[in-house]
Amino acid sequence: MKWSWKIGQWRGIAVYVHATFLILIGFVLLSHWSQGHTIQATLEGVGFILAIFACVVLHEFGHALTAARFGIKTRDITLLPIGGVARLERMPDDPIQELWVALAGPAVNVVIAGILFAWLTLTASFAPVEEMTATSGSFVQRLLVVNVFLVLFNMLPAFPMDGGRVLRALLATRIEYTRATQIAANVGQAMALLFAFVGIVIGHPFLIFIALFVWIGAAQEASMALMKSSLGGIPVSSAMLTDFRTLSPNDSVQQAIDLILSGSQQDFPVVENDRVVGVLMRADLFASLAQNGQGSAISNSMRRDFTIVDDTEMLETAFERFQSCECLTIPVLRKQVLVGLLTMENVGEFIAIRAALKSLRPVGVDT
Repeated sequence: MKWSWKIGQWRGIAVYVHATFLILIGFVLLSHWSQGHTIQATLEGVGFILAIFACVVLHEFGHALTAARFGIKTRDITLLPIGGVARLERMPDDPIQELWVALAGPAVNVVIAGILFAWLTLTASFAPVEEMTATSGSFVQRLLVVNVFLVLFNMLPAFPMDGGRVLRALLATRIEYTRATQIAANVGQAMALLFAFVGIVIGHPFLIFIALFVWIGAAQEASMALMKSSLGGIPVSSAMLTDFRTLSPNDSVQQAIDLILSGSQQDFPVVENDRVVGVLMRADLFASLAQNGQGSAISNSMRRDFTIVDDTEMLETAFERFQSCECLTIPVLRKQVLVGLLTMENVGEFIAIRAALKSLRPVGVDT
């Protein structure tokens, strides 16, 4: 994810913090300073936020490690002001497996809350609830409350929360996956409308923000499920581009610019000795042009870590790789030889053409 910095790695899964997370830290600093005007209170406030996000990281690792048990890798985990995001390479095809992956995150918060509850009980350090606020009170007790809230919030049956995936998984055990996703998305958007209404009535902007977040998440999930269903059973060879240009590592940036200006291709596979050794992305080309000039070699700006797909694989699989690689073009190979390119634009056009052909009906002729 752009504007993110790596802060650590565990079990081969990198953890990143997004730049917007620093805004939250700054907000907490100002809030605690304005109330107490002491460095100690301010640092305690920041420490509490960091403890919350440590719980969020553990929550996301719950998803990631459970997915790993089903052979699904996690690309990374990113911390955002609204929580964390674990980017799985794909969701499980088996609804029961998706159910376990979705439940694993909240289960981690339940365990954390249980440990904190046991500690407070053993030490007899429960404080009266009326003494607790968002910025004051027992550190451990407030962290317990936050973990309970994380469980309840994440289990709301609305995408992109875990509860939406739990609902979809349960429905998918009885009905078709795309239909299950659509129902779960509709439930989520209904909840979003409720959040927005309550937020407007009581004048709470955060509820309105959550409503927008849930509405967009539900729409995206339904759209992705429909796209995945439309691509099922179709080989990559049916939709790949076969009329394309390639570059060699020793070609200059100017040669790539000439190819862009003379045609519609934006990204170029870089081939050496009949083997794909890199991909030159349009954005990387322009960055290299600005920094190194038009005489720079392609090898200085091409991506050596790139995604490929075999021409016999299904478009559904390729679509999942598009989601995980954050790229717009994927080289298509046949027995390790480049035979085509797959782009998101071409996949979209392929689906549109298929939909138009399906809508055609025989026209009767009056005699």
